[in-house]
Amino acid sequence: MTSLLKHTVAGKPIPLIDGPEKVTGKARYTADLDVCDSLAGRILRSPVSHGEIIRIDVSKAAELEGVCAIITGADCPHTYGVIPIAMNEYPLARDKVRYRGEPVAAVAAVDARTAERALELIQLEIRELPAYYTAADARAPDAVPLHDEKPDNLEREVHNEFGDIAGSFASADRIFSARFDCAEVNHAQMEPHAVLAEYDAERDRLTLQSVSQVPFYVHLMLARCLEMDTSRIRVIKPFVGGGFGARTETLNFELIAGLLARAARGTVMMRLTREETIITHRGRPETQVDLKIGFTRDGRMTAVECEVVQRGGAYAGYGLVTILYAGALLHGLYDIPAVKYDGYRVYANLPPCGAMRGHGTVDVRHAFECLLDRAARELDLDPFALRRANLLDAPSRTLNDLMINSYGLSECLARVEAASGWHERKAAMPPGRGLGMACSHYVSGAAKPVHWTGEPHAVVNLKLDFDGSITVLTGAADIGQGSSTMVTVAAADILGVDVARIRVVANDSAITPKDNGSYSSRVTFMVGNATIEAAKRLREILIDAAATKLDARPEDIECTAETFSVRGGEQSMMSFAEIATAALADSGTITVKGTFTCPPEAQGGKHRGGAVGSTMGFSYAAQVVEVAVDPDTGVVSVEKVWAALDCGFAINPLAVEGQIEGSVWMGMGQALCEETRYANGLPVHAGLLDYRMPTIVESPEIEVHIVESNDPLGPFGAKEAGEGALSGFPPALANAVAQATGLDIDDLPLTPDRITEARIAERRKRRQATNRKASE
Repeated sequence: MTSLLKHTVAGKPIPLIDGPEKVTGKARYTADLDVCDSLAGRILRSPVSHGEIIRIDVSKAAELEGVCAIITGADCPHTYGVIPIAMNEYPLARDKVRYRGEPVAAVAAVDARTAERALELIQLEIRELPAYYTAADARAPDAVPLHDEKPDNLEREVHNEFGDIAGSFASADRIFSARFDCAEVNHAQMEPHAVLAEYDAERDRLTLQSVSQVPFYVHLMLARCLEMDTSRIRVIKPFVGGGFGARTETLNFELIAGLLARAARGTVMMRLTREETIITHRGRPETQVDLKIGFTRDGRMTAVECEVVQRGGAYAGYGLVTILYAGALLHGLYDIPAVKYDGYRVYANLPPCGAMRGHGTVDVRHAFECLLDRAARELDLDPFALRRANLLDAPSRTLNDLMINSYGLSECLARVEAASGWHERKAAMPPGRGLGMACSHYVSGAAKPVHWTGEPHAVVNLKLDFDGSITVLTGAADIGQGSSTMVTVAAADILGVDVARIRVVANDSAITPKDNGSYSSRVTFMVGNATIEAAKRLREILIDAAATKLDARPEDIECTAETFSVRGGEQSMMSFAEIATAALADSGTITVKGTFTCPPEAQGGKHRGGAVGSTMGFSYAAQVVEVAVDPDTGVVSVEKVWAALDCGFAINPLAVEGQIEGSVWMGMGQALCEETRYANGLPVHAGLLDYRMPTIVESPEIEVHIVESNDPLGPFGAKEAGEGALSGFPPALANAVAQATGLDIDDLPLTPDRITEARIAERRKRRQATNRKASE
């Protein structure tokens, strides 16, 4: 909520509070934890993409000296998953395997060599079934269902229509359409997966430390799959070396480690290789977008029709949400009178896809912004002018009932238009150079949680003790995005204290309050508001104590720079330490709680799936990208990027700038080179040498502009800043490449071979046209 107080800390650039540990190597990630007395855990994976498990014989492996436990699918009859109505995956395959690399058995042994030798001794017999690696093949009439209850291999289909589609298209002066194909991509986070599971056999308790973004969800799934009471489980999140959505659901190796630790009645460390991390996947699905947009002559959109097909991999995961997001966020960026959406999430015999930064929106936004530019060209309009012809008003509600309270897109457009010298430079670009632009947006957290319990969406406790320190207790997962720094700044700003007085304890279910996790850019909005509420309650207690000590009314007390004073009283002041001591005198340690719950009006429409896409506030972004395209090789070089993001209010401008740069850089990877490839279901990129992504060599200058629209519900007016800029980069680059080459390429990524093939196809097309004309 917008603060009426003058900010003393918020709004100023603050280095991340965990930065020193990370840059000095003192930070302990999961794989760094003490494992001197732990067993080594290893997983046996399916060698085929699809088949019936006929036999798993572990007898020889169990006889191997040093083997302490072996588990198979028979040891866990419970499915798991992030969506309660779509849990169809087992920690270890039972009856069938559905992708190459799926876990089928696991071993805990005294050392890694013994565990790996035991895997070799397990006898696995599988009767192969037909495997499908494309959405089209999986949907073929004679395709064998991967899941018996899902005919046609459709995990979920969505059909929504808002407004008068037929009438709105009929009113259009021009209609443009195209099909776009976007490759599947992996998160490629720096840290491979790892987990440490410790089972206390005497007390029947399990402590698990993992790389998760969602410790609460891991807690729930451990209880479900191990049939343990939640009170007997403790989940701790150490430092995390990147997530980007790869860890926003419970992953099989976490459950396997818990099962192994209990079977071995001890501690199991499991460090996955990079290849295993890639196979665990949960990346952005391969997506086909068929898009049609109607326009008036002056560039006003009349109607949109969109069909999306996503190849989701072998299991449900976040798939239901992803396909809903793809349609829901057609809305919320522009004012569109009518929208029709058809979405199809398809099973295939590949590692499961899931959530990835910009979840559900990136590929559809790419198609949308590319088609807008093509329409602008045909309508003889500037791309900026066409966007401005379709801006929304705030406050307002979209056709699908999403709430918009703040909307800084107009200023974002103005910032990058001016900074890039768009009008002066675009027409003057030489051959092989181009300027492109695009817009984007994203949610500030999902307004309805995945696991609805009726509890607040966020809870934060603040503790003031004898030493004068203030401890923030939060379950929010800092995965590098700076959430712990954000709560520090929020608490310090409200309390009028230095950030050094604040200590953050996060992500230990035995100590910190529950938080739903770091996904959908929810933490700043929800946990930030909860922190502010808790800090205000502690401030009230301190002000009452100060009023007593200074013999003044509470409303006359001020607190800035760790000093309490009476407004207008020159001599009446006391230090924070003195007032803290006075406040503690009666009751000792003070603990206060702050909560945040999304208001009902933010929780989406009543149509099926209407909660997906609903949020308290959207971030908005505009980008301009300048490229050079080599005429001989087709290699695209990004020369410079201008990016503006409306984040409501920059609680920590340094972190916001870093998040925008990271979003741009990640979008650049998807636009230029990143894509998963499979050979008979096996990833051909076993490491980061094979999975091509940009390095510092390819990274351009990124000029960041922060726009502040001050959202009325946001903490100090803030909204999300970590995802909104990502989905604008790929279309901005594609639009720049279109100017540089004269080619509208419908595929991502824009690799040199695709650009070269498009050039060859264009030359062939021109020759055929010339030959036809000559023959006439």
